[in-house]
Amino acid sequence: MKRRDFHQLLQGSAMALALSPWMKDVAATESKLHAWRANPFALGIASGRPRADSIVLWTRLLFSQEDRAVETEALRVDVEVFADANLKRRVQKAEVFTDAYRAHSVHLHVQHLKPSTDYWYRFRQGDAYSPVGHTRTAPALNADVRELRIALSSCQHYEQGQYIAHAEIAKQKLDFVLFMGDYIYESSNPQYAIRKHSGEEPKTLAQYRERYEQYKRDPMLQAAHAAHPWVLMWDDHEVVNDYANDQDRQYTDPQQMLLRRAAAYQAYFEHQPVLLGPDKDNPANMRLYEQLSWGKLADVWTLDCRQYRSAQACRDPVRGGGRMVVQCDELSDSTRTMLGNEQERWITDSLSQSKRQWKLVAQATQISSTSIPAPVGRSYWNDAWDGYPEARKRLLQTVVDAKLSNVVTLGGDVHCNVAANLRLEPNNPQSPIVASEFVTTSITSRGLGDKPAALIRESNSDLLHYRSDERGYGLITVTSKEARCDFRATKFPAGSEAGLKTQASYVVKSGKPGPQAV
Repeated sequence: MKRRDFHQLLQGSAMALALSPWMKDVAATESKLHAWRANPFALGIASGRPRADSIVLWTRLLFSQEDRAVETEALRVDVEVFADANLKRRVQKAEVFTDAYRAHSVHLHVQHLKPSTDYWYRFRQGDAYSPVGHTRTAPALNADVRELRIALSSCQHYEQGQYIAHAEIAKQKLDFVLFMGDYIYESSNPQYAIRKHSGEEPKTLAQYRERYEQYKRDPMLQAAHAAHPWVLMWDDHEVVNDYANDQDRQYTDPQQMLLRRAAAYQAYFEHQPVLLGPDKDNPANMRLYEQLSWGKLADVWTLDCRQYRSAQACRDPVRGGGRMVVQCDELSDSTRTMLGNEQERWITDSLSQSKRQWKLVAQATQISSTSIPAPVGRSYWNDAWDGYPEARKRLLQTVVDAKLSNVVTLGGDVHCNVAANLRLEPNNPQSPIVASEFVTTSITSRGLGDKPAALIRESNSDLLHYRSDERGYGLITVTSKEARCDFRATKFPAGSEAGLKTQASYVVKSGKPGPQAV
């Protein structure tokens, strides 16, 4: 392909994304060179969705009072990609038009890149340049890969701590950051607030945009985005706590709930390096679940545990959402699902067909059981996989039926560091271990108290490590011999002590399910 044709193709794909059909038509007229009074790239930059030949680049223009005059215009943003950190060897350049309908966010799907290659990028609008970001493509599908390094993270309540985990993540040598949900929090808890949310609880598009603006301004979070590509999945707080499909805790009319969800999903897209936005015909729908292959070494799946799930079992008739339930017949209902029927079929087929050495199944919460003794039977937390035991069994039965080895699930949500065995029958030593689990604690969000955490740990023999008292992230290192998790942690609230330490380390040896302490 000639260079001129290549650039036309690149610009065409950029424009198609910028003017995607779920948004209003934009008059893509080239604006005059704007002299900015304040930095329009104050929300930083990001890259995501690494593939062997492509990456998604993101930024969003922000307008000060002095720059409001151009806020209503369709603005052209120039994007440059370089093969060196000194920005001497430019390999691609593109133009993207954006406007107020998409909050002047910019998404560019950069294609025709080389596999396993470092790139640097920047944006320009008018006389303003963004910071320079670094990203890296995935290996070729048939490549022999020696190592995969991931920062597993989730749950970054802005009010409850500083993002010192992100400051360390930015300095790590990683292939990508795997963020498994609760990027923002819609809720507040003054008892634990060391800094304050701005504005009210978000329910409208404008309010969700404001919440993302506050989170995105954090310099440590910006550093982690600028240093590495991210692979993202949401959980509940990106919309509202404990929501399940079109249900929330307040039993809001489902149509009203879906309007809120649509606003939240659009704001999510506008602020993340993801490829596709909400469905133009149904803006409350946005597919995020995907599969990523890392050479011959690993397949990685990201599963959506919120958008398609059945409502929680045995909900309180006054206050819905998550709670502990006892003697709940709904738990044994085989029609109930965590993933929705279509996604469940997809992961069953895709996981069964995987030929790569390691199978990493990333989902937003905890799969292993945290049930505790009750006066009659046991009590289960109905918002995690304990509340969807038949769906959990179907997922793990896929591992058994396909005779898969080296299956490791990765999760977040519960604000605990967890290393656990996974069995078809949880905590039953007569049921073989079929897979392994690592769950990261939160970046900042507070965890369980010592007493309930100790009770959970003592009541579930599959939990090899379970600590909820510290904040941080999981450093996942995968080689042909093992999958290792180093739980990097600091005390709560994050930022009250300098740096992070290794709380514990566990490995899963190739061919032998079940984590082992190092």
